[in-house]
Amino acid sequence: MPKLRNLHKLLDREIRAKNLRAMRERVRGAWWDFSGQRMPAPVFLIGCSRSGTTVSYETLAASDELISIGYELPQFWDGLWGPAHNGWESEAATADAARPAHRDAFFRFFYARVGKGRILDKTCINILRIPYLLELFPGAHFVYLYRDGRANVSSLIDGWESNGHFGLTQFLGESPVPVAIDGGRFREWSFFLPPGWRDYNNATLEQVCAFQWVKANEMALDARSLVPSAQWTEIRYEDLLDQPVATFERVFGRLGLVFDQRLRELCGKLTDRPTSLVSGVPDRDKWKKRNGQRVERVMPQLTPMLQRLGYDV
Repeated sequence: MPKLRNLHKLLDREIRAKNLRAMRERVRGAWWDFSGQRMPAPVFLIGCSRSGTTVSYETLAASDELISIGYELPQFWDGLWGPAHNGWESEAATADAARPAHRDAFFRFFYARVGKGRILDKTCINILRIPYLLELFPGAHFVYLYRDGRANVSSLIDGWESNGHFGLTQFLGESPVPVAIDGGRFREWSFFLPPGWRDYNNATLEQVCAFQWVKANEMALDARSLVPSAQWTEIRYEDLLDQPVATFERVFGRLGLVFDQRLRELCGKLTDRPTSLVSGVPDRDKWKKRNGQRVERVMPQLTPMLQRLGYDV
């Protein structure tokens, strides 16, 4: 019997709903363990943080043929394999780290929360984990989103400066080594930890953000050859702004998904929708006004990858 001081919780609608949801997830998880259920190969939307992954995720998730959680799962993925398992090397994962239990944990997690279906997952650290994901899910489809590094780095800078909103200590715990980025303004990393992160613990913020953008896209492009071409689709962020309907019609087609009038209208309004923690609608030249000088200082870092991605510098 509950203690008297806790009886008020039984009357709180939000607490009751939370408890019922947790109970339902436990029951569904237990059913998954014993029923031998199977799920189709998932779709992974991958891209550097601040490259337009949120608006792309929301658009793909609007399909009735995909199921999704609605938020990123870095704690889930790091719990399977992450800094706690590799001596804080990074949040990357290679094929050698893949275990059958990881695959089952992923399907069980989604089944318990949203049921059975073709899963869409968008977790930005997974751009560092493509060989690992391919080993776990050989039939998975990867939708790779990339953005002009000048704009992407500027948006990363803004994110780093958003009062620790994207700080990693809340998820990973305290760093095993001192962090003094930008002269000590930042004592923790934000967004994700790429391989080689320790070398930038005393760098300027723009150098760190440039490093994150370069490393994320480098790891995606290097892993691209491992993925069968029919299971790899690329989206250029700028195409989302210029021709959102045509771009997503192509992506939905590549995924074998219906692209109906409802989705066509949704995509047609894409550039009118603000994205996460961005003031106003997407604007490709915002970086010049917000962080132009800082981005110019790291152009030598950015230029090789800009050229590799086909951007004019």
